[in-house]
Amino acid sequence: MDCRGPRRYFMMDVIVRGKNVEVTAALKDHVTRKLSKLSKYFDHRAVTAHARLVVEGDDHVIEVTMPLDGLLLRAEETSPDMYASIDRVVDKLERQLLKYKARVKPRHGHEVKNDNPHHPEELVRRKTFPRKPMTVDEALMQMDLLGHDFFAFTNAETEMINVVYRRQDGGYGLLEPS
Repeated sequence: MDCRGPRRYFMMDVIVRGKNVEVTAALKDHVTRKLSKLSKYFDHRAVTAHARLVVEGDDHVIEVTMPLDGLLLRAEETSPDMYASIDRVVDKLERQLLKYKARVKPRHGHEVKNDNPHHPEELVRRKTFPRKPMTVDEALMQMDLLGHDFFAFTNAETEMINVVYRRQDGGYGLLEPS
């Protein structure tokens, strides 16, 4: 039976990698079929999804990242069953995509606040961020899509590195060099 079926979505490249788990053809096919259903949100653009399957004890984890127009969609799900984790991560990504598509309200009045930074004694993780300059509004959208409390970006207006962050009062802040 052809897993692609009669519903044909636009082309999506899906790269599946595993850690502590054998990525069988059936598992890869399930990830590819599920993620390919999201291609209906991409207006006939080619998109690449990177899926990482990890088994840690009884936890079956899937992490998916999808670069999209300078933004990065990311979702992660954990359950005792890899197939359930896959289904749940696709649901989460779909909610993010719907949020992204519906987002048209511009944000104004970004308040700047300098909190006391915490300096760890050792570097435990390194992350990169997109080089593509973006507006503050685009950075806020990217931060929300990732579910993070802050986001570093290159400001398109100043060409300087800035950071947007979520304040405890629910508002947003912007850190920029003086």
